Amino acid sequence: MTSASFTLSSSSSLIPSPLPSPTSIGGRRLIITSAGAGGLFRLRCAVAATTCSSRIAFQKKKHWKEGEYPGFSEVSVSHLNNKKGRRTPIKKKIDRKNTANPWVNTVPEALSDCIDKKQWQQALQVFEMLKKQPFYQPKEGTYMRLLVLLGRCGQPGHAQQLFDSMVEEGLEPTSELYTALIGAYSRSNLLDKAFALLHAMIELPHCPPDVYTYSILIKACVDASRFDLVESLYEQMADRTIVPNTVTQNIVLSGYGRAGKYAEMEKVLLGMLESADSKPDVWTMNTILSIFGNKGLIEMMERWYEKFRNFGIEPETRTFNILIGAYGKKKMYDKMSSVMEYMRKLSFPWTTSTFNNVIETFSDAGDAKHMEYAFDQMRAEGMKADTKTFCCLIRGYANAGLFHKVINTVQLAGKLEIPENTSFFNSVIYACAKAEDVMEMERVFKRMKDKQCQPDLMTYSTMIDAYQKECMTDKVYDLEQEKLMIVAIHSNDRFNDEEKLELLPT
Repeated sequence: MTSASFTLSSSSSLIPSPLPSPTSIGGRRLIITSAGAGGLFRLRCAVAATTCSSRIAFQKKKHWKEGEYPGFSEVSVSHLNNKKGRRTPIKKKIDRKNTANPWVNTVPEALSDCIDKKQWQQALQVFEMLKKQPFYQPKEGTYMRLLVLLGRCGQPGHAQQLFDSMVEEGLEPTSELYTALIGAYSRSNLLDKAFALLHAMIELPHCPPDVYTYSILIKACVDASRFDLVESLYEQMADRTIVPNTVTQNIVLSGYGRAGKYAEMEKVLLGMLESADSKPDVWTMNTILSIFGNKGLIEMMERWYEKFRNFGIEPETRTFNILIGAYGKKKMYDKMSSVMEYMRKLSFPWTTSTFNNVIETFSDAGDAKHMEYAFDQMRAEGMKADTKTFCCLIRGYANAGLFHKVINTVQLAGKLEIPENTSFFNSVIYACAKAEDVMEMERVFKRMKDKQCQPDLMTYSTMIDAYQKECMTDKVYDLEQEKLMIVAIHSNDRFNDEEKLELLPT
């Protein structure tokens, strides 16, 4: 039996294998060893007084009380409800202030806080409250932050309403504000509306599109694998003497890579090396490494890593996190540990993403004990958990059959005000499906829609599989129809190829 180990400590080693024996710092060390033909592994913790987490054997029964999913509890929804006896986010801020600061400071602070936490519903509520204050003056910066937030949260309709409200208030739209609105539509794959806005910008005298506008549209086309539209946009940029920058080229590189068009990808990269305006940078490096890492093409990833080093591009923390994630998914724990130790040697800090990769590795294997240890060490080092962290924890507990800990984890996410996006709800739905609790799964699905998180193909696939195992053919049929309807809506929202090309400014 072969084994490989890594130490979650301050010690470091060189990147090549074989690895040195793990050392301990402060009396604690964390070691991963791979074992077994199936690639299973076990993590050993040498800590003074370590207790073993017991695993609960799965039994086909209800693992939580009706409505116990914390999406319906006071913990996670208290910030949305304004019921008697519950404090709103603004009231909480006031209560935390020992001195009586004026309301004029509290409302903008609350708005900024909601935006930072990506709580778009609360942000709009607080913004409406702000507009009613006598001191309110419309500001481009505030609208810009809200438009970007709504775009990132997949709310193009609300973004358009906000934009229209801004115009009604007498604030003149700028190229930057139009670009933010185009970004909102582009992120939701509504290319027809995004191209229509581009056409509107061309017609306006003081809102010409710039390289950032085109880059956002190019990214949307790349994500939709519409490389013909990408070429048309490049031609429009050339006609308007807008030169693609490194960001633009990195977007196209990523698209070609995800589509498996490696020859085109290399052609773009060679063009970047010869260009004076779009030289490859560390983001170029990260983009290509991510492409091959996500596809499990480890040798290609390592080959391109060496190429970029030969180009004189130095790796950064995110580069190493990409390598760690790729090795973890392929269960290459020796290389995973070597990169982590190499980061320590070069004084690169372990970040939330670094720990997320470790937690995800344990999560996929259903190793709840050592997943918890990694999470505890993450928090001990001051790393802030994010939505991905909790998605991995929830799935890990589900894979281990510890369904009661799923509830505790979702409650903790609510207490920490972790944003609940589609991925988060998908992980909870996955846990319900694992527990064969279709009633709770349906309640979570309803909660997901109530919070305006759009279900995706993963959502429907997980639920359909759960219904099929229970022979609930009527439920399967309903979900299949709903999925088809959503796909049809997205298709109808887009123009056909000729109409999109007509919208391109000439």
